[in-house]
Amino acid sequence: MAAATRVVIVGGGFAGFQAARSLSRTLPRDAPVEIVLVNRTDYFLYLPLLPEVAAAVVDPRRVTVSLSAALPRVRLAQGDVDGISLDDRKVSYTDPEGGSHELAYDRLVLASGSVNKLLPIPGVAEHAHGFRGVAEALYLRDHVIRQVELAAATDDPEERDARCTFVVVGAGYTGTEVAAQGPLFTKAIAKRHRELRGQRMRWILLDVAPKVLPELDPRLSRAADKVLRNRGVEVRMGDSVGEATKEGVHLKSGGFVATRTLAWCVGVRPDPLTEGTGLETKKGRLVVEPDLTVAGHPEVFCCGDAAAVPDLTRPGEVTAMTAQHAARQGTLAGKNVAASLGYGDRLRDYKHHDLGFVVDLGGTQAAANPLHIPLSGIVAKVVTRGYHLLAMPGNRIRTATDWVLDALLPRQSVQLGLVRSNAVPLETTRP
Repeated sequence: MAAATRVVIVGGGFAGFQAARSLSRTLPRDAPVEIVLVNRTDYFLYLPLLPEVAAAVVDPRRVTVSLSAALPRVRLAQGDVDGISLDDRKVSYTDPEGGSHELAYDRLVLASGSVNKLLPIPGVAEHAHGFRGVAEALYLRDHVIRQVELAAATDDPEERDARCTFVVVGAGYTGTEVAAQGPLFTKAIAKRHRELRGQRMRWILLDVAPKVLPELDPRLSRAADKVLRNRGVEVRMGDSVGEATKEGVHLKSGGFVATRTLAWCVGVRPDPLTEGTGLETKKGRLVVEPDLTVAGHPEVFCCGDAAAVPDLTRPGEVTAMTAQHAARQGTLAGKNVAASLGYGDRLRDYKHHDLGFVVDLGGTQAAANPLHIPLSGIVAKVVTRGYHLLAMPGNRIRTATDWVLDALLPRQSVQLGLVRSNAVPLETTRP
């Protein structure tokens, strides 16, 4: 009896998850094809809601969806991929207990995603924390609560001010959402401490870009900027951190901000695994054909943040590193893998027109441009939450319930103490 054809998918993020789901749904149930998904966790992480986890709006379990439950026809191999041999057609990985393994493949889908972008700024690696996983969101949540509580416990006004100052670097989607959620969160915590009556909760958003959310329509950028400023956030565009220390940050524009909190939301870079393949890359992303195959290796597909996919709607450019592109490329990759195995007509090229973006600004505020129709305020909030519920592969009812409870009840603000600072170092964080 001939051995089953094996498809190995590296990465369980938006691209890898959708590739596995698309492939398993496209293949006939009796197809002699084994699908193996290699991922460091046993869950799919819905990244867009992490700022709400950090602000105690959404339970962390809501943003994690069991891979085994969501992908019943896919075998999960939990671990970190540390090598790919294209000549031998093998993937090597290390499981959570340190064991080494090898997987032979007939088809490979590389969807390893991205990691935090660490700039060569003194002190940032030691004193800042990124925002790419549940552990980081939980750490930031505990850290913010701890700073407010320590501020309430001290009689030193300078220390109190420093602990009640929070710096967020990066005015893209994640940084803007973190900065927007922050004042609401710290206000809710401070209400429980009479010692902090009249104490300013200072949030600062830094970015070298000329405006907040530079990727969005100018009207939406202005709307988000207005929401931030109305909440008291100091929006400092054209500025960033020159050096980070334990006591605070030195700004590039000059001056020093005393703080114990530095949230690093500058952006991401492709997982270094792509460059380790020895194949051609473009800014760290694997160069692929429009059908997501790698030139010279028709058995290898690549999608999501790891791939430099030609943007057929904008000749000469590649698709942006967004969840929207990753999910759709993953879906196509799954179908194209099936077609390459004889379960489909032909391999198709990736061509996707931008459907717009949503940004949740906390409270009743949001910014969205579905189908390029700019929206803000409560209407955008409804659209944003509706989009997230549709995009999530699970936990929809539980997430919606958390939103309702947040609107009706005070936020829970106790430190769980589950994640220590040294468990989420900025330079090694992966999704």
